[in-house]
Amino acid sequence: MMTSISYRDINITGGFWQQLQQRNKNITMPAIQRQFTETGRFAALDFSTPWAEGKKPHIFWDSDLGKWIESVAYILQKGPAPELEQAVEAAIALIEKHQDEDGYYNIYFTVVEPEKRWQNRSDHELYCAGHLMEAAVAYYEATGRDKLLRCMMKYADYIEQVFVKEQNTAFVTCGHEEIELALVRLYRCTGEERYLRLSEFFVDQRGANDKDHAPYHGTDHKYCQSHLPVREQREAVGHSVRAMYLYCAMADLAAENNDKALWEACKKLFENTVQKRMYVTGGIGSTHHGEAFTVDYDLPNETAYAETCAAIGLALFARRMSAIEPDNRYADVAELAIYNGLLPGLSEDGTAFFYENPLEIHPQLRTKNTCTKGNDRYPITQRQQMFDCMCCPPNFTRLIASFGDFLFAENDDTLYVHHYAHASTDQIELTTEYPREGNISLRLRNMAGKRVALRIPGWCENYNCSVSGELDRGYYYINTDSDDFVVFLSFEMPVRLVFANAKVYENIDRVAVMRGPVVYCMEALDNGKNLRALSIAPEAEFTGEFDHLECDGFRLQEDETLYSAMPPKKIAQRLRWIPYYRFANREESEMAVWVRMK
Repeated sequence: MMTSISYRDINITGGFWQQLQQRNKNITMPAIQRQFTETGRFAALDFSTPWAEGKKPHIFWDSDLGKWIESVAYILQKGPAPELEQAVEAAIALIEKHQDEDGYYNIYFTVVEPEKRWQNRSDHELYCAGHLMEAAVAYYEATGRDKLLRCMMKYADYIEQVFVKEQNTAFVTCGHEEIELALVRLYRCTGEERYLRLSEFFVDQRGANDKDHAPYHGTDHKYCQSHLPVREQREAVGHSVRAMYLYCAMADLAAENNDKALWEACKKLFENTVQKRMYVTGGIGSTHHGEAFTVDYDLPNETAYAETCAAIGLALFARRMSAIEPDNRYADVAELAIYNGLLPGLSEDGTAFFYENPLEIHPQLRTKNTCTKGNDRYPITQRQQMFDCMCCPPNFTRLIASFGDFLFAENDDTLYVHHYAHASTDQIELTTEYPREGNISLRLRNMAGKRVALRIPGWCENYNCSVSGELDRGYYYINTDSDDFVVFLSFEMPVRLVFANAKVYENIDRVAVMRGPVVYCMEALDNGKNLRALSIAPEAEFTGEFDHLECDGFRLQEDETLYSAMPPKKIAQRLRWIPYYRFANREESEMAVWVRMK
């Protein structure tokens, strides 16, 4: 097993990811703070009565605040941010002030419905607790201040008391997983094994007790992955974010306990997700009904849900898999989900968000039901600054700020380079403009005698390394022979066409365009309306730079005849492409990832 090198020891020093992290710190985090202030989330920490002003606390406000605090912690680890830090300190003081003597803490169920504490499995109490625990660990590790950590340890001890020892709650496992992985993290921070045991309890009890078998919000037990004991699960089902958080905890426990049955379940669930239920963008969860997986190969483009949080969850799950088994499939999926499932979730100005990430947009069809009040449901076409459910924005910021966690891992004799960014540690200096281009320089200090394993992405057909080595399951292993060791690696990054399995019926005879790990799309602003009338030849040659690609294509000529015995004429047209994560940053427009073949 490998040990991941923490973001705390890694500095993102330039390139693509430094730009993202600077925008995250300077623009996106303050923007979310303003929205949380205006909606009463920060005021609710004072346990006053904001609902009297039309701002009643929601059952998951604690989790929104927890993710925001966690994001601030990652930012503080890398440098000062006085205004953000001041806001966090004020929030922590209120959390400490209003935590119950027994350790319980939840804004909604203390202020609004205290009589319903631990009564409804669907009400996110343990989910909120988990996000506050993650925030507490991150803030302690960043600042050394343990006030929030002590509060959350007290809360975890209380949860153990009522769920394990007294068993006096109305349910056993939470409807929305999160606390399971948070408890492992709390254990790793504090060394207190009772938190690891509590995580095991929640994971082992899921789908394996009678208390949780009551009806769940009009859904069956697949919705919250309670249909089977976890070691028997083989298909990714139900709410996609909940599923990924559960799988993260399962992978953590498989690693901690060398649990082979749990590890086997993780591998099967990963394979089912990425081979049969994942979009080409790394998005998962194809329907808005339950924000859920459906069945194999059901991946509609225009109604794709593909929640930003779900892509984050998949990346986190894949990262954990990478830490257990060196196989490039895991980092490939994490990379795909980050660049194409996560990044579209934020506007280029850093202030507005997508909750859903469709792969096709036809604005003209949104109001096609002209004689009725209702219209068919589609994802929104422009990002918003605020949602009633604000889970995705602070989830986005915490991953961006802690992206260094994805880069490196090591065991006794090998350094693994899972991802590529302009970054450094005391011993590692990685220089690259990836994903804009494929040239990488790696300098290692004081590592003579160790091996280094460089991931060769699955999309890369041709690569060159300055040092001879051996390829094994997508990692190129070379030996370091000095304490100042330099290796150069280059990936050829031609534009390539990607085809879907024929069982993905919407994409038969259509292709997607990728370059390196980045998916591209077309917008009508660059190509004219009716993108479905456009086609591309298999041998098309692409020109342009990372941000804008072009190739020759064709458009079906339109006329006034509805049906004809003659096929429509094809007119040559230059096609223009942008990275998918950049769509919807201008005015509303048609958009398509998949295009017809000539």
